[in-house]
Amino acid sequence: MERVFVAIAPPLSIRQALVDLDPHIDGVHWTQPDQMHLTLGFFGHVSEHIELPLREKLGAIQFGAFFLPITGIGAFPPKGSPKIVWIGVGTGHPHLFQLHKRVQDAALAIGLEPDLRPWHPHVTLARCRDVTGGALGKFLKSNAEFHAGMFRVDAFHLFCSKLTPAGPIHTCALTIEGRDGSPSRPTIE
Repeated sequence: MERVFVAIAPPLSIRQALVDLDPHIDGVHWTQPDQMHLTLGFFGHVSEHIELPLREKLGAIQFGAFFLPITGIGAFPPKGSPKIVWIGVGTGHPHLFQLHKRVQDAALAIGLEPDLRPWHPHVTLARCRDVTGGALGKFLKSNAEFHAGMFRVDAFHLFCSKLTPAGPIHTCALTIEGRDGSPSRPTIE
């Protein structure tokens, strides 16, 4: 059983711009660029007999390519000691929310429980441990409106995740491309 999730991977140029933001604050562990993604659905540990139908349902999702900004840095939780530093996607992106809903519907159709928490689309920049508001608070305030650029979302991916002492390692297991006049074709990597 592996942990699986569905996500959009921003292009390397945007991920590199995000890595370059690292303020090098003790206790703030910046995400490696090859691990940065925007999660559309996290499904936890999924057995192979569930993963195969999930691949089929995800492969049937059709969507048109759309543009997405990566902008606005914040932290979870919004008050108190931060655990996660993230960058968002601005506001009002109906195509992104439609794609999220289609991924959730695909999972629900094969019996996976949906996440009932409100969805806050973001890319995790860092995980924090024993960090107080001081230096990180200044970083968050000065970068609240940071804009890393805009990119064309023309695919999403099914990832398998393994936990290691150095942090999770994500491997792409399936790519679903959007349509640009041609039918959506799942690609196994």
